[in-house]
Amino acid sequence: MEQTPDVLRYAAFTATPDGGNPAGVVLDARSLDDAGMQAIASDIGYAETVFVTEIAVDGDTRRNRVRYFSPIAEVPFCGHATIALAVALSGRDGAGTFVFDTAVGPVVIGTALRGATVTASFTSVEPRIAEFADGVLDSLLGLLGVGQGELHPGYPPMVAFAGNWHPILVFAERSTFDSFAFDPDAMRALMDAKGWAGTVTTLCEIGRGEFDSRNLFPVGTIAEDPATGSAAAAFGAYLRLLSLVETPSRVIVHQGSHVGRPSVLTVDIPSQGGIVVSGEAVEIAEPS
Repeated sequence: MEQTPDVLRYAAFTATPDGGNPAGVVLDARSLDDAGMQAIASDIGYAETVFVTEIAVDGDTRRNRVRYFSPIAEVPFCGHATIALAVALSGRDGAGTFVFDTAVGPVVIGTALRGATVTASFTSVEPRIAEFADGVLDSLLGLLGVGQGELHPGYPPMVAFAGNWHPILVFAERSTFDSFAFDPDAMRALMDAKGWAGTVTTLCEIGRGEFDSRNLFPVGTIAEDPATGSAAAAFGAYLRLLSLVETPSRVIVHQGSHVGRPSVLTVDIPSQGGIVVSGEAVEIAEPS
């Protein structure tokens, strides 16, 4: 009987196990087919689990082919699971640079040891933005129970890509951002219909270069994601491509307080190329 690979559990974009976004990590998934990976991701129940499907690509011991699965489907890219995997590999192989070959292309991750903590930074694929198709923004806002007049006039609603497509909505008032609600099934239906494999990313500016974020990701028992690296990268792309920041620039994104798992994501926005998202990750105990 074939043995099931070991599954590690990490919380990303946090220094404590009870914060951040949990991710499953399978360091050797070479024995698993698609159904096997999907079954493990469903059993773990986290927003995503990352699987190393090929070790030492082209003989490079620090290059791996990886795939990401939510509890219901494969996703092209996942930022927090990328950070979790990089920290896990650093613990085994030492800090430094890794390359992950993903469905959206190669992603470079740098890791560094600071005291007892490992910080990881991934550089996204080349980002881009697009306008909402006719009627889609109104449908999305209708599901949130808000109108376009409640969005921040300085941050136009767009859809941004840095590995996954993310709608970007920035609210003018903190109270609206904190209080909006939505039906998870209806939101999931809209996301699937529009091919949004990532989250619906909502934000509120809380200071110069600092934002709070709620990322909607209805899947299984999850309604909102506590920390979303691909969304942070997409938001960095959005800010640069709309000339809303001077580059190079750094933005801090807080996330997860609305679901009891606070996290911090650091977004570095260069003048060109991929967006860099950094954070810590810590191993969490397997549920008893």
